[in-house]
Amino acid sequence: MESTQNYYNIGGLNALDLGERYDYPVYVYDSAIMKRQYERLINAFKVKNLKINYACKALTNINVLKLFREMGSGLDAVSIQEVRLGLKAGFHPKDILYTPNCISIEEIQLAVKAGVKINIDNISILEQFGHLHPEVPVCIRINPHIMAGGSHKISTGHIDSKFGISIHQMPHVKRVVESLSLKIEGIHMHTGSDILDAEVFLFGAEILFNVAKDFKDLAYIDFGSGFKVPYKPNDIETDIEALGAKLSERFNTFCEDYGKELTLKFEPGKFLVSESGSFLVKVNVVKQTTSSVFVGIDTGLNHLIRPMFYNSYHRIENISNPSGKPRIYSVVGYICETDTFCTNRKIAEVREGDILTFANAGAYCYSMASNYNSRFRPAEVLVHEGKDYLIRKRETMEDIMRNQVELPIFDKEVVE
Repeated sequence: MESTQNYYNIGGLNALDLGERYDYPVYVYDSAIMKRQYERLINAFKVKNLKINYACKALTNINVLKLFREMGSGLDAVSIQEVRLGLKAGFHPKDILYTPNCISIEEIQLAVKAGVKINIDNISILEQFGHLHPEVPVCIRINPHIMAGGSHKISTGHIDSKFGISIHQMPHVKRVVESLSLKIEGIHMHTGSDILDAEVFLFGAEILFNVAKDFKDLAYIDFGSGFKVPYKPNDIETDIEALGAKLSERFNTFCEDYGKELTLKFEPGKFLVSESGSFLVKVNVVKQTTSSVFVGIDTGLNHLIRPMFYNSYHRIENISNPSGKPRIYSVVGYICETDTFCTNRKIAEVREGDILTFANAGAYCYSMASNYNSRFRPAEVLVHEGKDYLIRKRETMEDIMRNQVELPIFDKEVVE
């Protein structure tokens, strides 16, 4: 299904007007698309108990967190800092699932103190946790050893992944649980992003059901997420409705066999916010070389690293000249580094000063931004119910210097 977003208007407001109001570059999010995606998930799964936890690492602005809280979502947090953001946004501790990896037991203890739900993904931490907090219920993250699709960098359920406890280690897990009398309240998996084949996801679900039946006091089973969203016209995406129908039927059967109505949980991030985001940028220069025509823009991998990091595709539109003659360009950034957003891309004729928009800029874009080259991070704007709101200020030189400590020993006069 092709994305329904209009790239020249965002939430009914003119994108160029928004850019002029907040300056470039700027991230703009449409809350109506977030709501649409959330409701698609809610409606796709026909089970008695369903809980969607927004994976906030995709976009951590506190206003976005509050928006999902108002819609009834819980929160998936992967660090103690995200836990604290969630609490500050008003989430009840029991509506936050803390799912870290490769962290210390000290951070786990901070999460216990905060009262949030704990998800443990390695046996060493499980043992330490059991000795320290045998009374606290926990969830166990399983690695099902499947590749559900997408880049190797964003797949987390395969055999070489650092995430989760291998299904082949379950006998060891059971011995730890029994020896320490641990209370296991949930079983979890996450295969990573860009699930292309629902049948592969369902195969992973069967693995999880097989593990879950051996734990008799479960309250929920968490199937993670990784649902693919469209990036190009007519791009493939996860058929969430078809997956919902199949998994709901299988989950309901499992609950009947288990003898208890469990909660079905998911933790989508990209699926909920990716299509909501537009990144508006200005063209600095059109530079022709012997082999290419480069469009140099006022941003770079410091603001949107996904194309360089994941080789990801973002649709790029020239919204200043949408009816211009299509030409072939390579769009590059202003960072002193190989900094390429696309090569040989057909875009309506670009002129210096034109405004371009990057689609699918809601997930893992601002949240992965940096100050590389000492550049400022851009502003964020939320369009909600027909109005635009500044939800993060553009940085200034004061922000760059904020945590630096200038030593007086270097302020002495230079003696020639």
